[in-house]
Amino acid sequence: MFPEGFLWGASSSAYQIEGAHDADGKGPSVWDKFCERDGAIRHGDRGDIACDHYNRYDGDVELMSTIGIRSYRLSVSWPRVMPEGRGAVNEAGLDFYDRLIDALLAKGIQPWVTLFHWDTPYALGLKGGWLNREIADDFGEYVRNVVGRLGDRVSHWMTINEPQCFIGWGLGDASDAPNAGMTFAEKLLWNHNVLLAHGEACDAIREVSTLAPKVGWAPVAVTTIPDSDSEADVEAARRLTLGCQPNSTWNNTWYMDPVFFGRYPEEGLRAFGNDVPRFPDSDMERICKPQDFMGINIYQAERVRAGADGHEMVPPPPGAPRTNFDWPVVPEALRWGPRFISERYDVPLYMTENGLAGMDWVAEDGRVHDPQRIDFMCRYLKQLRLAIDDGVNMRGYFHWSILDNLEWAEGYGKRFGLIHVDFTTLERTLKDSAYFYRRVIKTNGEAIRDGVGAIYPDLSAMAGEPEAVAATGTSA
Repeated sequence: MFPEGFLWGASSSAYQIEGAHDADGKGPSVWDKFCERDGAIRHGDRGDIACDHYNRYDGDVELMSTIGIRSYRLSVSWPRVMPEGRGAVNEAGLDFYDRLIDALLAKGIQPWVTLFHWDTPYALGLKGGWLNREIADDFGEYVRNVVGRLGDRVSHWMTINEPQCFIGWGLGDASDAPNAGMTFAEKLLWNHNVLLAHGEACDAIREVSTLAPKVGWAPVAVTTIPDSDSEADVEAARRLTLGCQPNSTWNNTWYMDPVFFGRYPEEGLRAFGNDVPRFPDSDMERICKPQDFMGINIYQAERVRAGADGHEMVPPPPGAPRTNFDWPVVPEALRWGPRFISERYDVPLYMTENGLAGMDWVAEDGRVHDPQRIDFMCRYLKQLRLAIDDGVNMRGYFHWSILDNLEWAEGYGKRFGLIHVDFTTLERTLKDSAYFYRRVIKTNGEAIRDGVGAIYPDLSAMAGEPEAVAATGTSA
């Protein structure tokens, strides 16, 4: 069903699963310090242990192999490798990633490495963090150390994950680390330095890697979908997906245009005005480097229709399906988001994050039954297939996430994993969705035609029995 060679994988991030927060010379991150604050994380949860992946990676890799995962997107913890963010390198930290990469390769799983997934070294946070222009050089130094160790076995690299999120949540409403409410101008400066760091990392990867590297990054693809296939509705959705709204950092082009075109979008410059940071022209030369691919992360979308005055947003109807994160279930996001992004940026795309938070637990039979995740996967992947039919150069899909994990400020209550984790015993249990995903991988996507019924055939059969149908009726 999907193109030959389509890549099937799953994703995670270091802080959300590794634990071992102070083991073997690791330094604290801004998230370690954030978790120490009373009330910062729901239920007082912390990332000190998380999934204990640091000590249990061998078993986790074995489970990935059981599922049939062919590619695994992981992130490296900057303060585990360089406890102060600059200067001394913690060899024990690099040794862990050495062992992890070797374990993956031994099982035939290709590692895709993200170099920054929000865990800024706390020592750099004390020096201004991403407001300090020097952090771009610090990031380049860190990347050289990581790629110098792993670049003989890792060929696919992503520099930075979801800048919109760690800027919008960490600096906007301050619900995430570093928990700093900032002015809009400071947010734009922060973002500019993130883009500089991305460019520095691209150069560092290509300079140091032993293998011929493939380099990209993984921003959010903030998506608006059309209410119908009419040209007017499609154009309204395109404008919003590729636009810049005043006083909002939740957009695509402000982050992506500098990387691909070497300039900020004119619409953003007009909308943001005097808040746009001043910088030398040479900065765009540092930011705009060749990109071999782009990862995009999409979970949801807003809906729009064309109106007399331009457009009007279409709210979900009452009772529309929502995840346990209260995010609307909008499968069409995986058709229109990639399509609009692909129209603007001519680069191979990978869906590097997509999934849902579910209410999952181990049932009395010892299994984890999560039919909603299976249905979600089927619906979203069908729309991703339509995007490919539309001409989008979509090369692969990484499900978020491989393990239930610390969902940042929401703690351990939002379960995204294909694998259930008991956060008391740390026991792992493959969910029904993991077995279904194994079938998706084996059939290159054909299994999504069958949906939930493929996993629960007995229940599907029962639904067709006369007495079961009669029981669904209403009584006077």
